[in-house]
This record gives sequence, C-alpha cells and structure tokens, in this order.
Amino acid sequence: MSYHLFRVGKVWHYRFQIDGTRTRRSTRETSYQRADVVATQSFRDAQLWSRKGKVVPTLREVVAQWLEANRPIVSSSHAVNVERFGRLYFYDLGEILIDELTTELVEKARNRHLQDHAPSTANQWLRIIRLLCNWSVRREVIPKVPFAVRMLKLQKKPKAILNASKASEWLAAIDEYERGRRGVATAVRLMIGLGLREAETITARFEWIDWERRTYTPGITKGREADPLPMPSWLIDFLRPNRLTPGLIVTKPDGKPFTRGYTRRAMLHANRQCGVGHVTAHRLRGTFATLMSEMGAPIQSIQQAMRHKSAVTTMAYLEVNMDFIERAQRRMASKFGFDVADAVSDKPTATNDPQTHAE
Repeated sequence: MSYHLFRVGKVWHYRFQIDGTRTRRSTRETSYQRADVVATQSFRDAQLWSRKGKVVPTLREVVAQWLEANRPIVSSSHAVNVERFGRLYFYDLGEILIDELTTELVEKARNRHLQDHAPSTANQWLRIIRLLCNWSVRREVIPKVPFAVRMLKLQKKPKAILNASKASEWLAAIDEYERGRRGVATAVRLMIGLGLREAETITARFEWIDWERRTYTPGITKGREADPLPMPSWLIDFLRPNRLTPGLIVTKPDGKPFTRGYTRRAMLHANRQCGVGHVTAHRLRGTFATLMSEMGAPIQSIQQAMRHKSAVTTMAYLEVNMDFIERAQRRMASKFGFDVADAVSDKPTATNDPQTHAE
C-alpha cells in the first residue's frame, strides 16, 4: 500500500487509499523531488491517524464540539464569536472534513466574505478557522492545520480616546441620557478610573472594594487575575453613597445585572453631544492606558493595571500625544533658526532658571 504521484499540467498531485478512504490532493509543487516529500508525509500522516481510529469531523461539527467543550471556560464574547461564525459564515466549508480544508478553499470562502464585509472582519473570520483547526490538532483529530492562508494587511485607523479636557462634559452627557439611572453612569466611571472592561463592570461587586486601603480587586477577569487596583478618591466618593455589602456595583433599576453592550447607546449619545470621536467601552481602556502613560506611569505598571500578559498588548492601547511632538518641533526650529518667535514662547520665562542659562 503506497501512494501514486501524477502531474496535472506542471503541478504534481498524489492519491492513495487507506481503509477504504480515498485521498487525492495537489502537492502544489512543480518539482518531482519536493512533491515526493509532500506526498510521503501526507501518506504517513494518514496511516498514523488511521491506526489511531480517529473520526475526522466536518467544520460544522468541529464548531459544535468546540462550543460544547469551551463555552463554560472562555469569555462570553469569545463564545459568541465562534457561535456566530458557525451560524452565518461557513459559506461552502461547513460540510468539508476539517483535514480537507485546503488553502484554495479557504481563500475562496474568504473572498466571498469580503464581498459583503469589511477586510478587518475577514481577518477575524480566518482567526476562528485557525482556532478550530489548532484545537483539533491538540485533540489529535488531525495532524496539522491543513491550509496556509495569510492575514490581510490592513490600513490602520486612528483610535479615539476621551481627551481629559472633555471628560467632565462627556460624563455629564452620559448622566443626562440616563436620567438619574446610575447603572451606566457608574460603569463608565469604573472604566475611566480603573480601566475595567465592560464585562468586568457587569460582574463588579462591592465586597471586592477595600475601603480602608482604597483598592479594588476584580474577582472575575478575562485572564483570571486577581490583582488589587488603587482607586482614585473621586471614584470612591461617587460609589460610597450607594455602598452595599455584598452586592453588584452596577445593576438595572430592578437590581438585575446588565448584558454585554449595555453602555453603547449612552456613549454614542455623549460622543455626539460633546463632539468627540467614536469612544466606546473598549476605547475607554485605551483612554485609561494613554493617560496613565502621559502622567509618567511606566509601561510595566500600566500592563499590570490592565491585566495584560504582554507589554506588547498594552502598547497597542497607547495613543501618541502630539502635544509633546509639537513642543519638540518648536525646540528643533529654535536650534535651526526657524520660527524663532514660536520657539521662544515655549521656553521658561524666568531669567534665573538655571536650565535657561544652560541653553
């Protein structure tokens, strides 16, 4: 029992049969030697998995299996994304065995997705397919991910942050929209003051506040951390009048918890009222990180406060303050002899300033 190599045009293909299952695929190679290596590896993998008696599921079946195994242990948003993929975005891949997902088939399905969706969502679509394949590899259902499709390179867009000068006005617009209801108003203050995710505001509890030490320890987090966060005085003063022990900090008027996305409408209203960019719950975390950086907090401290595993993730949240760049440009202009009036206005005015004399 072996495999047979044959050419279709200039490309070598192979075929073999194991336990009544016939396999025919392209090596995507025009060189016989390289094609023989690909065919040999594929044949050996097929023999191995045949001996293990694994039943290879379709992509649709893998989605159902993944949700059954992982829904209790992943975030609700993560599970929703995979469920939505299985409900809406299979295209022609749903009934294909997961080890038969070729590069050509996945690229074709992605191009269909691009006809009606933004390129950024196509990358998310591809991530979910890779997630399902890698999970199948770990469960030893397939030997390796069967396709190689690159992510699309996308043009980055400016990320909105809530400028400190607009914060009070923006919060007032939130309060006006909520008409005295404290749920969303409290949630946005938790996001601004502590950098919490929206999901973490839903589960936030009063018993996790240490009123004496003025800290808050999130008890349910995405990464399962439990690190105390210092609480600013203004946030403590806002929360103290409604202190309950124990109990949820953020609730609907009837005392029930909110569901995901509950802050969106109020934020969109406040954005329009104040003329700020598209500030969302996620961008409030970016605001928290950026302002902490501008106040001099080191990246490692911001990383811990935001509960990120890597500082690289934290840096993606930081936006550059162009005021610093503008001041540096004026100083550069002074050294070049350009725009002297603008440059001089940025210097200290005190004549006895030692730094001024040093310049």
